[in-house]
Amino acid sequence: MTEQSPSGPVPGPPRPVPAPGPTEVPPEPETGEAAEDRFADLDERPVAEHVAVFEAEHSRLQRELGTIDQL
Repeated sequence: MTEQSPSGPVPGPPRPVPAPGPTEVPPEPETGEAAEDRFADLDERPVAEHVAVFEAEHSRLQRELGTIDQL
């Protein structure tokens, strides 16, 4: 007669997968011209304002690139 091995935990049912949220329409990608508009008058601004312009663009790029993982 063979001995039965001790019973381990029995797996339960699979976890439900959350339903996808509402489909968002991604904004139209900006052309090079639209992106350049942010920096068009940079040479006319005081150097002290340059940081704010670049930080705003950096934040925008982080938001845009952050959506890549959601695809």
